[in-house]
Amino acid sequence: MYMPKHFEESDLPTLHRLMTAHPLAVLVTLADDELVVNHVPFMIDATEGPYGTLRGHVARANPVWRRFSTAVPTVAIFSGADSYITPSWYPAKAVHGKVVPTWNYAVVHAHGMPRLIEDAAGLLALVTVLTDHHEASNPARWQVRDAPADFIDQMVANIVGVEIPIARLEGKWKVSQNRPAADRAAVAAALDERADDKARAMAALVRQAPR
Repeated sequence: MYMPKHFEESDLPTLHRLMTAHPLAVLVTLADDELVVNHVPFMIDATEGPYGTLRGHVARANPVWRRFSTAVPTVAIFSGADSYITPSWYPAKAVHGKVVPTWNYAVVHAHGMPRLIEDAAGLLALVTVLTDHHEASNPARWQVRDAPADFIDQMVANIVGVEIPIARLEGKWKVSQNRPAADRAAVAAALDERADDKARAMAALVRQAPR
């Protein structure tokens, strides 16, 4: 990933927070001389490994789990807030007019070699952990044991677990750090005026970014 130094984010808890808040990753792996792309929700276990371990699963019918490269790491891409930034927001536009549009975003790339979970007990433990994690904020929490055991056994037989011990993490927060303070303040204020959560989330990132 192209990474100008002023856009680099390396704080591990910050990277993990984005991955937790936006768990649906774009999973990219090299297989048979082509890139294979899937969309997989992952849970990050921050306690395992220097950068954490990702856990999720794919359908057994999905050929990706048979094709993971054993030589080239897989990449899971997590995307946070993003927003188009119009130069009309910049006070600099009225001063010298030397401004252009851009796009702000926050992303994390997690690199690692996948390992598979195929045994029934391991898969049941995995889906139980994943379910409990994603149901945590639901007032009427669904639990794996709420469904008939034989039905769960059938469902588990149709998936393959994927764990990715993270070997490298890249975080890019492109949130107007390269603009003068007045432009950054104007961008944050304009984003806050929009009636959508994503724009307001980006406004917060613009304000939080190191100057």
